[in-house]
Amino acid sequence: MSSKTPESNGVEAPSGANWSAVSRHVVNSYVEANNAILAAMGFTDSSESSPEADDASSATDPPVDELAFSDDAWAMERSTDEYDELEVGDHVRFTKPIRDADVSAFAQVSGDTNRLHLEPEFAADTRFGDRIAHGTLVAGTISAALARFPGLTVYLSQDLEFHAPVEVDDEVTAHCEIAEELGDGRYRLRTTVTSGDDEETVIDGEAVVLIKPIASS
Repeated sequence: MSSKTPESNGVEAPSGANWSAVSRHVVNSYVEANNAILAAMGFTDSSESSPEADDASSATDPPVDELAFSDDAWAMERSTDEYDELEVGDHVRFTKPIRDADVSAFAQVSGDTNRLHLEPEFAADTRFGDRIAHGTLVAGTISAALARFPGLTVYLSQDLEFHAPVEVDDEVTAHCEIAEELGDGRYRLRTTVTSGDDEETVIDGEAVVLIKPIASS
């Protein structure tokens, strides 16, 4: 998902394969740094608590040009690969597991260190009975799905309703479907996130986005 691009201030940014390599390095370095911070705070290293953590943080080549990198634990499908064919009814689905490493990293990045998300003993005495993922972290999968539409997608607005919690290690799927063309590359979309094999709706809402073709290099 992209936003406004800052001025380069004379510094040339890496592109293509170089940018992909840099992105992978940043992701892996951040995970290692985050685990060190958590260990210093007295939390269990996420790689120890979840044997799949390494798989969840390993960057791979992107499946489409709109992405810098991907991950073997993620899956996507989209109704069209062509920007010029986008119309009402076209959709993207993005699926990923919400790992312990995701929750820990999001707490560090956002500053939301609510004990409900991080401490099993505390969470056990709440109405949820166990730790749950941050709602905004789960909602972020909508942004991930939007980024996979053909073209360059920019968020303009998002309305959300949270219907159910997502526990650590649950797999979620964000589904974004074009509901209306607003003109000049703007679209209104129905956005939902479901969890588990029964596809329980955990988040529902609408987004408005701007989708433009990717400039040729």
